[in-house]
Amino acid sequence: MTKYIAIGVFLIMYILMIVLPKRRAVVALSAAVIMVAAQVLPVSKILPSIDWNVLMMIFGTMVIVDYFIESKMPNKIAEALLRLSPNVMWVTIIMSLFSGIISAFIDNVATVLMVAPVGLAICRKLKINPVPMIISIAVSSNLQGAATLVGDTTSIMLAAADNMNFNDFFWMNGRLGMFFAVELGAVLTIPIMMILFRKNRQPVTSDEHTKVTDYVPTVTMLGHVVLLIIASFFPDTPSCTNGIICMACGILTIIWELIKQKSTKGMVHSLKAMDYDTMLLLLGLFVVIASIREAGIINDLAGFIAGVGGNNKFVMFTIVVWGSVLISAFIDNIPYVATMLPLLAGVASAMNVEPHFLFFGLLVGATLGGNLTPIGASANIAGVGMLKKEGYEVSFADFMKIGIPFTLTAVISGYLFVWFIWGP
Repeated sequence: MTKYIAIGVFLIMYILMIVLPKRRAVVALSAAVIMVAAQVLPVSKILPSIDWNVLMMIFGTMVIVDYFIESKMPNKIAEALLRLSPNVMWVTIIMSLFSGIISAFIDNVATVLMVAPVGLAICRKLKINPVPMIISIAVSSNLQGAATLVGDTTSIMLAAADNMNFNDFFWMNGRLGMFFAVELGAVLTIPIMMILFRKNRQPVTSDEHTKVTDYVPTVTMLGHVVLLIIASFFPDTPSCTNGIICMACGILTIIWELIKQKSTKGMVHSLKAMDYDTMLLLLGLFVVIASIREAGIINDLAGFIAGVGGNNKFVMFTIVVWGSVLISAFIDNIPYVATMLPLLAGVASAMNVEPHFLFFGLLVGATLGGNLTPIGASANIAGVGMLKKEGYEVSFADFMKIGIPFTLTAVISGYLFVWFIWGP
């Protein structure tokens, strides 16, 4: 009965999120309360189920981002990018690639929170709808997160399960690694974006020269990126390390501004500008996902994928990739990947094959699958949340117009790359 309740609440939650896009946080939190009230998730497991690291990263980075925006630095960067771009289409493509490059080395959510303000500044200057650009930034960030060991939590989990180091993502056992599988997909998304945004040929120019009022927020922005990369090289760090780094840099920014301005005005503005709606949405989703995992639903899905593949190496690989795409479009990929890694290790052992290609297939499917929907990945939720703050509601249909072509292109190329490099 518990399992049926969990499935029912989960499905109703997603339907209501589609029907009521302005109330997604309320819907997710209500679903979480029902799961706990129905004893699907024990009260004792509520706090452990919440990814405090992600929430701290969002909070700390949002503080830095607000001061970063107020310093006028995004406007200055926007002007530089506009001078490199012949038209609106290429502005969008360059911003997406810019986001992807950064996301290969730091968390996807942090990347969106840093790059999206630049995109919004560009769109304000050009007086165009920012929705397509911000969605492209979010999905590109999510795509590139799988390129290196430090780009995404799922990459870190895979590296731990397969005893991989940072360099193994580039070259492993005499073969090209995941980095090239992801970058191939990223390169192939360029013609996709050229098709999607082919009508946006308005010429762009920028004769403005914005004066930056304070460079400290830019320093703390870059500083926390460097610290996140450095922290990734230390083994056995606490799970909330990245969150603590972001919070610390956010607090340092506030302290600097308090000393400089001799007023709490900037701090109050930053706290008011915080996207609490996005954080509450994530809070609710963490509890709901933990609930369906507690009910055994994720284990059932993982077992089904493993069972259907049988002893056929190619069939198993195909099911792992595309099954993960479908599941990750609706379920957070972190608990799913955590469940699948040991299961696939056992499957590979039973089939007497190296587990690497199944692990890489899992990473391709589970990481990129979240790009199908606006709530399939934390980076997408952050991007949609920023648009909502600007007064733009993003429907599932709006998101999927960009998310589906991105996902199919990246997954197909990654699927073929991993099979031909690691499968035979």
